[in-house]
Amino acid sequence: MASNAIDQTRRMLSLVTYLRDRPGARVEEVARAFGITADELIADLDVLPMCGTSFRGGDLLEIDTDGEHIWWRNADDLAAPLRISADEAIALLVAARAVATLPGLREGDREALLRATAKLETAAGEAAGASARLSVTFESEGGVFADVDRAISERRRLWLRYYSPARDELTERVIDPIRLFAVGHTYVEAWCRRSEGRRTFRLDRVAEIRLLDEPADPPPVELRDLSEGLVQPAAEDPEVIVEVGPGGRWVAEYYPHDSAEELPDGGLRITLRTPDPASLRRLALRLGADGRITAPRELADSAREAAKRALAAYGE
Repeated sequence: MASNAIDQTRRMLSLVTYLRDRPGARVEEVARAFGITADELIADLDVLPMCGTSFRGGDLLEIDTDGEHIWWRNADDLAAPLRISADEAIALLVAARAVATLPGLREGDREALLRATAKLETAAGEAAGASARLSVTFESEGGVFADVDRAISERRRLWLRYYSPARDELTERVIDPIRLFAVGHTYVEAWCRRSEGRRTFRLDRVAEIRLLDEPADPPPVELRDLSEGLVQPAAEDPEVIVEVGPGGRWVAEYYPHDSAEELPDGGLRITLRTPDPASLRRLALRLGADGRITAPRELADSAREAAKRALAAYGE
């Protein structure tokens, strides 16, 4: 099914150009040119009127057929050069200037952006003056992203202070970045020199970052397929249910899970799968009063016993 959708998309893109140059084209001839049936062509024509340069009136393709011929009513209008409003020009200029100030932006990219901004200012006229009175400041993740991207491009090592919600602490790390990727949040996959292993760091948890002069030299690693998520538990893995209070909601961000049901006290009932349920006893100890394992019963009982032993040892 996916290949059919891709083929249809490619075909319709070509169809737009074909019909623009052949007003009143016959359905049979067009279908023959594209190697499809007349019914398949009509189905494509039913979709095209929902496409255009925007969803505003007059910007959608006005293509119709009587079953024998095809007409594109507003082809000349849509072929005209794109014009943007003053508000759109201001938004583009403000965004372009803000991006140009990002630390770590490659110089070639910055220069290209500044040239494009200058051309847009000339075309925008009075709107350019209004845009100069506005400014945008990016949140910290934008600067972190730029530094990581630059480190990867220049093959340089990074120093960072990183917050771990599981341990509720900031740690200092020196990493050799491997790649940036996004799975819900933006992450950098890197070789961590502190743990001497491959680790994944979420950019919005980086409290401080510094580009080092040392070259990055991560050992060869096989990149994982992340199309199904950052961590991919198997369907046959045992199911575990954890109930957390408001202070333990971070568990739903930190651990991949099947579901997270809101509780009346502001907490969550989290259902997850793991090949080693016993490993979650440490999670229960970290949570303390902020959460507990409720199922399976054997794991819940062993977690409670582990907590009692920890309290007893602490009281000695």
